[in-house]
Amino acid sequence: MLKKELRLQNPLRFMERENEDILPEGGFGAVLARAGVGKTAILVQLALNTLLKGKNVLHISLNDPVKKVGLWYKEVFRHLTQHYEARKTNEVWESILPHRFIMTFRVEGFSTSKLEERLTDLEEQNIFSPQMIFIDGFQIDDTARKSLSDLKRLAEKRSLHVWLTIKTHRRKKPDPEGMPAPLLDVVDLFDLVIQLQPEGKEIHVKTLKGTGADSDQPVLFLDPATMLLKKTAA
Repeated sequence: MLKKELRLQNPLRFMERENEDILPEGGFGAVLARAGVGKTAILVQLALNTLLKGKNVLHISLNDPVKKVGLWYKEVFRHLTQHYEARKTNEVWESILPHRFIMTFRVEGFSTSKLEERLTDLEEQNIFSPQMIFIDGFQIDDTARKSLSDLKRLAEKRSLHVWLTIKTHRRKKPDPEGMPAPLLDVVDLFDLVIQLQPEGKEIHVKTLKGTGADSDQPVLFLDPATMLLKKTAA
């Protein structure tokens, strides 16, 4: 029951399809923002929402060690459940942990072939088989299109849903429709693109592509104090 309550609190639920997934199988979602704005916090909330559904999550960090990623999950979960009884929240926490696997790569060492090799090793030993993959710190460079295309083929082959965080830069101007420069050459590969845009003391969550873009859906913000999503500004 508590798991369902926590899921219903998720402001991104309006993006979900009839099967309660935001992305289609083999689909890509991107969270864009400048450094330090909240990309990892959003990614962890998306992952926790998936874990609360009983689905297996693989979190890949290209910058942080496993321990730091684990602390992100604990902190976000603590904020999500602070108004509930500790015993019940501890039970939920213990029940979702077996569905999460954290994996790290050096940025320059990440590739789809290496990822597939690790996935195969995990599955052949009956250790872990993901349904959703969250990649934190993906870099867009001259080889990004090939890397993303390879990753998309892997996602489609394994019926995975993939989220990536991508850093944007203040000095690079977006296109006339507001799409940040890093994504212009690869945006066609993504089903959903979310941008975190600081506006005064608030962090506005804008949907640039996909469900929720150009619609009457509620305006979302990231709370600077808790780094949780909310429907209204402070």
